[in-house]
Amino acid sequence: MKGPAIGIIVPRMDGYPITSALRGMGEVLESHGYEVMITNSHGSRQQEEEIARLLMGQGVRGIIASVSAETSKLHHFNAFLRHGVPIVFFDQVKKMEKTSSVVIDNHWCGWLAAEHLVQQGCRRIAIFTSDVRQGVDGQRYEGFLQRLRSFGISFSRELLIVGEMDERGGANAAARLLAMDPMPDAVFVTGDLAAAVCMNTLRDAGVRVPHDLAIVGFNNEPAARLVKPSLTTIDYPGVEIGRTAAESLLKRMSAGPAPVEPQTIIVPARLIVRHSSLSLPTEEKYAVV
Repeated sequence: MKGPAIGIIVPRMDGYPITSALRGMGEVLESHGYEVMITNSHGSRQQEEEIARLLMGQGVRGIIASVSAETSKLHHFNAFLRHGVPIVFFDQVKKMEKTSSVVIDNHWCGWLAAEHLVQQGCRRIAIFTSDVRQGVDGQRYEGFLQRLRSFGISFSRELLIVGEMDERGGANAAARLLAMDPMPDAVFVTGDLAAAVCMNTLRDAGVRVPHDLAIVGFNNEPAARLVKPSLTTIDYPGVEIGRTAAESLLKRMSAGPAPVEPQTIIVPARLIVRHSSLSLPTEEKYAVV
């Protein structure tokens, strides 16, 4: 290592949320003279534990981590705290003494998506997500359901599609939607790539978006502006999350041995309205971006 280093642990290296967060971290940490060691657990708890041991042996000055979905206990981070190495988690709230988490309010994001679709006149609304039991997608699902219930709109299990947020998953989700009778008039997809593929597959089958079925995605990836119609989405402020996580870590490092209270920092997310979700009578109410 050329200079003091910060270790970063992520569960994957693909996808806009992680890459944008890493960009924000790099901007802050490198401007303060730190080397950045980025490691990838590939979603494996065992590999994450091995990486933690490796980074501890490398003498990193701090850790920023997004843990794998398999990780429930955080004991492999204890060695850092014992040696005075501060830790900041991002993407998911992790309760651990002397640590902070930097997140978005995923429950609120699911709420926003449901509210927008109902305001467009949609009533039979499906959701395509990767998980409903835990993690960020579970929180988005719960927020989505809660907002539908607050409008008095029922949700049946047949309207739930669970799969991977990739191209194959998007195509499979479209097939599931086409097989529903009656077909939903809207779908909330918790990833933009899957949402774009789903939309294109539906259009190839003769479904008019948004006239027959409205779509809302998640992340505000560059592709969301390029597909036709352009994709309404929840903006994931990845760069800002990365910067905030890095700044929080630097603050903890500068505090030295002084006790620092754990905290959860919420970075605001927002709905980006584009053409894939707009009903024609209300289109003029929105500034489409």
